[in-house]
Amino acid sequence: MRLARRAERIEPFYVMEVAKAASQLAREVAHSASPMIFLNIGEPDFTAPPLVQEAAEKAIRDGRTQYTDATGLHALRERIAGWYRERFGVHVPASRIVVTAGASAALQLACLALIEAGDEILMPDPSYPCNRHFVSAAEGDAVLIPTTAEERYQLSAAKVEEHWGARTRGVLLASPSNPTGTSIHPDELRRIHGFVKAKGGITLLDEIYLGLSYDATFGHTALALDDQVISINSFSKYFNMTGWRLGWLVVPEALVAPIERLAQNLFICPSTVAQHAALACFEKESIAEYERRRAEFQARRDWFIPQLQAMGLAVPVVPDGAFYAWADCSEAAQHLGVSGSWDFAFEAMRRAHVAVTPGRDFGHADTQRFIRFSTANSMAQLQEAAARLKALLR
Repeated sequence: MRLARRAERIEPFYVMEVAKAASQLAREVAHSASPMIFLNIGEPDFTAPPLVQEAAEKAIRDGRTQYTDATGLHALRERIAGWYRERFGVHVPASRIVVTAGASAALQLACLALIEAGDEILMPDPSYPCNRHFVSAAEGDAVLIPTTAEERYQLSAAKVEEHWGARTRGVLLASPSNPTGTSIHPDELRRIHGFVKAKGGITLLDEIYLGLSYDATFGHTALALDDQVISINSFSKYFNMTGWRLGWLVVPEALVAPIERLAQNLFICPSTVAQHAALACFEKESIAEYERRRAEFQARRDWFIPQLQAMGLAVPVVPDGAFYAWADCSEAAQHLGVSGSWDFAFEAMRRAHVAVTPGRDFGHADTQRFIRFSTANSMAQLQEAAARLKALLR
């Protein structure tokens, strides 16, 4: 059977290939003295808090499980607008918010609505692989621009201007970013958006980790710049609802109707039960719990990164958000007699029973030197993982 070229253009998601190998080994060592510790997947170890679970149960009991509008429940759009107002001091009308089947659906809708075949979208290298694959699926071309630790692994306005060409349609950025956990400085983001807007281009911001920010310098939504910024967000990370598959998209008013038409045809609507549950995310009791968990994520970061640094796994930029550590494993790989982060990841998995993610997925420039650790795990698990890795690298 002949595949469509768009399917052939999508590279494998190597994170999941490593995860499959880790899961297989985990079954083999499950009852040993050192069961597998998973520091590879970016999924919070916390689940939805009690009020959210109760709201889902009530929606099912009450029979509120039928289709909603393609743009989502009006009440949920209003709650999200309220969150922007209360958390970030930004007025975002509910009419500009489209609730989606996860941030993945939000990115797909944005790309399909805005990208023509052959359009170029500028992105930082390293960056989350699926973001560039959404561009590719819309028959655009993701142009990865190498970044440095000095740039916090984020694009600068100067680099955007340098790489802007006749086919460039816009930029797709992430702040905080996966895999680095770093954010774009607000002043730099303002300069980037100003240049892109002057070119008639689009500024797409992946802000799914925005709620998990630990530094007052950052943690500001790009929606504060103006109403032409397009923001993608999610209930997966800060709100701990990964498998519920619920996210949202904030777009200019003129884009709501085209996005709605696409959503009607592609998804009909997001999960109705998940939407009713998400209404409870914004209750005071739930927000207090989310903030307690955010503090726990920060405490894990503050403990774990010095441990990595001490064992020769250098983290060039301390992340200001999310729950990742982007560590240079060159020295550690050499110590183990292997080459690059891919082989290092499998050595750590096989010999220490610690699953980590090699940099292969996240770009092309120098990513083979880096390992991504996820600190979305308990402090006890992080401590045990650190002890095993120290023993491995002794």
